[in-house]
Amino acid sequence: MNRYALFLGCTLPIRALNYELSARKVAAKLGVELVDLPFTCCGFPVESVDHKSAMLMSLGNLALAEAKHLDIVTLCSACVGTLTRFSHFENKDSATEVARSLESSGIKYDQSVRVRHFARMLFEEFGVEKLQETMSRSLKGLKVLTHYGCHYSRPSESYGGFDDPESPHTLDALVEATGAESIDACRKSLCCGAALLAIDKDAALSMMETKLQIAKDTGADAIIVVCPFCGITYDRGQLEIEAQANRKYGIPVLYLPQLLGLAMGFSPRELGLTLNAVNAQTVLSKILG
Repeated sequence: MNRYALFLGCTLPIRALNYELSARKVAAKLGVELVDLPFTCCGFPVESVDHKSAMLMSLGNLALAEAKHLDIVTLCSACVGTLTRFSHFENKDSATEVARSLESSGIKYDQSVRVRHFARMLFEEFGVEKLQETMSRSLKGLKVLTHYGCHYSRPSESYGGFDDPESPHTLDALVEATGAESIDACRKSLCCGAALLAIDKDAALSMMETKLQIAKDTGADAIIVVCPFCGITYDRGQLEIEAQANRKYGIPVLYLPQLLGLAMGFSPRELGLTLNAVNAQTVLSKILG
């Protein structure tokens, strides 16, 4: 059995329980054991203010996984980017400085932990064919629009060139394993706008609406996301946009494990679909009749 330490980050346990629920169901179906450790924040929110503090926060989490001889999988794209960048020291000088800081903080880390996004783990460890073997329900007839977001494959050098940040394809491949059609649309890696919400809400909502309009214009039944920030932005933010602009989108926003879980035969309730802000009944009607 594959074993990984599951890094939930800050947002998931509070605002994206549907993502966590569905990921745990999919992992169990695949025989993947997700181990819970007492992780803290990855350091991402602090990095622009205090790089060293962010690094130490990240390394403290990595050390916890290393002590259990586990690699890390995370459901948050920002977390995977932060943990991956800090998992290996850039040069000898920085390594010496980091070692001193870690020692003073009582942390030991030998740079042995690999960090991957849950979706990347699925793509690399299982792939389309093995995933299909676990599926009992075809999602044929369903058209979805994938949303990669900013951090899933950027910076590419941190991820060893995994996927193409300008023309990504791995999420589309995972979606199509279910029998659903992944719409070939432009601007797959468009920012959801969440990063601007605290600075310029109007600009953020405009960015959200751009993707929603693409989904509507292409006839998408749903938008598929792999980051809690993106999920919350398009799901709950969509309701705010509809209220402000006085127009209806009604496009369900599903986390990738929710879509995979439906194809694996899990019920909507088991996958946390009752927690989605935009009602997913239009999707379920196509799948379940």
